[in-house]
Amino acid sequence: MALRFVRPPRLVPGSRVAALSLSSGFVTEVMGRYHAGVRQVAAGFGWEVVPAPNALRGPEYLDAHPQARADDLHWALRNPDIHGLVSIIGGDDSVRLLPFLDLGLIADHPKVFLGYSDATVTLNQFLRAGVMAYHGPALLTDLAENGGMHPFAAEGLRRALVDEPRPFDLAPAPEWTQAHVDWEDETAQAVRRPFQPGDGWVWLQGEREAEGHLMGGCLEVLDMLNGTPGWPVHELWQGAVLALETSEDVPPPRQVGYWLRNYAAQGLLAGAAGLLLARPRDYTPEMVEELHGWVRRVLREAGRGDLPVVANVDFGHTSPQLTLPLGGRVRLDPAAGRVTVWP
Repeated sequence: MALRFVRPPRLVPGSRVAALSLSSGFVTEVMGRYHAGVRQVAAGFGWEVVPAPNALRGPEYLDAHPQARADDLHWALRNPDIHGLVSIIGGDDSVRLLPFLDLGLIADHPKVFLGYSDATVTLNQFLRAGVMAYHGPALLTDLAENGGMHPFAAEGLRRALVDEPRPFDLAPAPEWTQAHVDWEDETAQAVRRPFQPGDGWVWLQGEREAEGHLMGGCLEVLDMLNGTPGWPVHELWQGAVLALETSEDVPPPRQVGYWLRNYAAQGLLAGAAGLLLARPRDYTPEMVEELHGWVRRVLREAGRGDLPVVANVDFGHTSPQLTLPLGGRVRLDPAAGRVTVWP
């Protein structure tokens, strides 16, 4: 039987969105970038971004007080004047919030939560609470993109969070970048980063259509979450289309293979409906080829040579990125080269 998750109310012009530092408190070192994100969100969608009470207290305070970060999430959920939540930036330790999180509040006050990277921890707590969550831009990344929000990222957000719910097809980005920019240099904010032409998706295997609910996130963060009380129960993974991406840590392709072997050992690959594999950040062409080889190898070992797999999808740590509704339905059609989402 297909799992169903509660869809949070849409965000509309005038919505107030809480900015949360659930991971790093780095934002206080790049406040010009923060204000650029606030301005671009207001201009693009008409949302008012409101910092949560502890969000701007700095990296030292937030590192020492993980409960304060969890308190911010709870504040945003309880506050009737807050309509959505957005991660300011990632990091590497939001797994420390698990002892303090109240899944009942998430279930009782379903609201849009948007983020990626270390926000993978929180995204999966929303799924554990039965609420859809949105793997997509953070405030300091695509929302504060140099030279203005990229139309591809803006359209992805609009279809997932703003428009009336209806199926839509994902598409490859027409261009992409992983170029580094110094966020402390406020003069660079108005200068567009260099982009390279998009090179489309790669269908690695699978011939038959498949459909399931989206699960996943950043592989490195999922590895930290694996085995903790915050790891989704086995039933949540069954029938899922896995959306998996890697970070700027650039894990070697063989490491991705080892993580997938763990999923095979847990039975997650046996019960999966499909796999969306993100464009890997800072991989050479040779590493990409090796990565695809490892994915095919592990799926073959797991007896899932039939699993439809589409790689080079634009989500995660390259820009612009799609917004994926975790918990929402997705259909993969390898013959047509089509991925359809129900947000």
